[in-house]
Amino acid sequence: MSKALRLSEKWFRFGLWLVAFVFAGFLIGLGGTIVHNLPKVEHRYTAEDFIEQPQADEARAAVAAAEKVRRDAGDALEQARLRHQAARSDSASARETFNNWLATRQVTRRPEQDEELITRTQALDALKARERETLAAVEAQQQLALDAQQAANRSRARLETLERAANERLGEALRQQELRIFLYRLALTLPLLVVAGWLFAHKRQSTWWPFVWGFIYFALFAFFVELVPYLPSYGGYVRYTVGIVLTVLVGRYAILALNRYLESQRKAEAMPDVERRRELGYDTALARLAKKVCPGCERVVDLNDQSIDYCPHCGICLFDHCTACNQRKSAFSRFCHACGAPARDEKSTPEK
Repeated sequence: MSKALRLSEKWFRFGLWLVAFVFAGFLIGLGGTIVHNLPKVEHRYTAEDFIEQPQADEARAAVAAAEKVRRDAGDALEQARLRHQAARSDSASARETFNNWLATRQVTRRPEQDEELITRTQALDALKARERETLAAVEAQQQLALDAQQAANRSRARLETLERAANERLGEALRQQELRIFLYRLALTLPLLVVAGWLFAHKRQSTWWPFVWGFIYFALFAFFVELVPYLPSYGGYVRYTVGIVLTVLVGRYAILALNRYLESQRKAEAMPDVERRRELGYDTALARLAKKVCPGCERVVDLNDQSIDYCPHCGICLFDHCTACNQRKSAFSRFCHACGAPARDEKSTPEK
């Protein structure tokens, strides 16, 4: 069709297409911002929203208390071990000294040393008792630390059970939230697609066609780019349902459009030749001729064959002769290309 346009008209149309794309770009930017911000209307769930809070707080407090007892017991155990080590060293040193003294006494066998033997034996027994006391303190701290560790483990196990149940509820809530957000996006984009379809069917060739096409591009982008990546993947129910509905709607429109087109073609082919050419319109006829098809039935015709003046498929006149110079010319031309004389029905043919 561009071959039938004037040069200035081509540039104007180019500029209007640029307007359409710029308009679509701004709409896409606005729509993308809205679509990406839609999740903010929903609460951002965490596991804490679904955990049984009193039991969880009790378990956490028990874990913290047990850990504190374990740390304190660990510190006390280190001190007790040091005291026990010192007591063992003192006891061992005293035992060695006593053994040496006892060996000396066996050699001298002096009776006056019996009192000292008793004293040394009592001191050694005291050191041994102290060693046993420090060992008992070490064992007590070890038992305390072990009890605290086991209590912490039991509390952690209860907390993990609560968290596992909370995570399961969180997963279910997130799936439901994902579906709701998808429905928000669908409710936003599907009406745009419906409006775009209506505009394409009725307004794509109107005076304001740049804005119509800009909105159509925006609606297609919003649906197929902004919406499709967020289709829920689990089960596929929503995705396949939307696909079926869209396929039925598009298929129904295509079938009805095809039937309307075929019916209009049958009616057009039944009309008189001059009236048919008048109904076609100048630009439409030139656009179809440029594609090497019949302007009336849109079937392929060898236009380079000089012997063909009528379409062999629908019978519409394709070439006639100038009434002034008898030059063969296109029947849809308004003026003769050889002499410039107006066509025979130019005065009675309104411009389309």
